[in-house]
Amino acid sequence: MDKCEDCWNYNYDEENDEYYCAMDIDEDEWYRIHTHYKGNCPFFRQADDYYTARKQ
Repeated sequence: MDKCEDCWNYNYDEENDEYYCAMDIDEDEWYRIHTHYKGNCPFFRQADDYYTARKQ
């Protein structure tokens, strides 16, 4: 999946010094995303620094 870095659910773990997906996806879901959705994650949400500012 090429958009993970732009996703709201892509978080950084300081203890392990790595990024991870915050969604609780098991191996079956991961396989289904890669085969049925052709790499487009159904949990993708565009990360936007101005998201909360627009809501005000």
